[in-house]
Amino acid sequence: MAAGAASLAAPTAAPAAAAPPRGNGEPAAHWHWNLKNATSGTTTARFRGLAAVSRTTAWVAGTGGTVLRTRDGGKHWSDVSPPGAGALEFRDIEVLDARRAVVLAIGEGEASRVLRTDDAGATWTESFRNTDPRAFYDCLTFFDRHHGLALGDPVDGKYRILSTADGGRSWQVLPSSGMPPARKGEAAFAASGQCLVSAGRRDAWIATGGADRARVLHTTDRGRTWTAADTPVPAGDPARGVFALAFRDRTHGLAVGGDYRPDQTSPRAAAVSADGGTTWAPSATPPEAYRSGAAWLPYSRHTALAVGPSGSDLTTDGGRTWHTFDRGSYDTVDCAPDLACWAAGEKGRIARLEP
Repeated sequence: MAAGAASLAAPTAAPAAAAPPRGNGEPAAHWHWNLKNATSGTTTARFRGLAAVSRTTAWVAGTGGTVLRTRDGGKHWSDVSPPGAGALEFRDIEVLDARRAVVLAIGEGEASRVLRTDDAGATWTESFRNTDPRAFYDCLTFFDRHHGLALGDPVDGKYRILSTADGGRSWQVLPSSGMPPARKGEAAFAASGQCLVSAGRRDAWIATGGADRARVLHTTDRGRTWTAADTPVPAGDPARGVFALAFRDRTHGLAVGGDYRPDQTSPRAAAVSADGGTTWAPSATPPEAYRSGAAWLPYSRHTALAVGPSGSDLTTDGGRTWHTFDRGSYDTVDCAPDLACWAAGEKGRIARLEP
């Protein structure tokens, strides 16, 4: 995630760690996912929420109200799930520092909630519960340790935005006057916690699908006003569109998606932007199938990852061409400032990228 836990306290220079190779050859062959879920218990939760803090520390959130945390590189996982949350579907988690985290539950009406911990998951406090039966929240993002947004699907024809200025302790619905109208059938996909991402202190982007065109919406004032741009990612069906965004700065962005139905193809399922999301160009060689998550490697101008239920891909040219390097199923991916990248998905799968 573009402004998840790890990026909030990123160092100013890259650490002395190995980075993926550059170039347009076959770099993907040198990298693989190392499964870290063998000792995470017997959970079969599907983890679509992920916060990569470092090579040793990561959080995941998923079905059955499950939240797990590791501090030893995935050798052991602590179950820090909120008590009584078994009926909730967690789809996004943002970690603000060593002890503070915010998790989003999705669903119609009161199923959409935000919970916060100040003690590394020992206790949780519910800071928002949706009371509008028409609303359905999808994703979270934080600009810094205090300011963040949550995205909800359109209500009365416009996307609904929650805002916090106190690290998720309280939330307010922002006025919709600065939000462009949603297209017929348009919505966001709560597939990986990356339908709403941010970069810098004021810029955020929304990924959409389901309508006649897949769009990306952009704000430069923390959600008060938004502009919309069409993307070349195919839409025109409730199962198709942009599922995830990743911005390495305020200018350079990636969009991935496609059709999440396994019996459907996903051509042109990736796009790139070099102007902050104002315009989008299709990837020359996109991933070969639907992808639900994406992440830039920190400090890299060209290297990024995309994941989905049928495999993972690497780009070393800023998203123009993608190479599949793994066939395992993952829903979301996130990278930490020390260059550690984590992925998570169905049946309790959690992994870290290794050379």
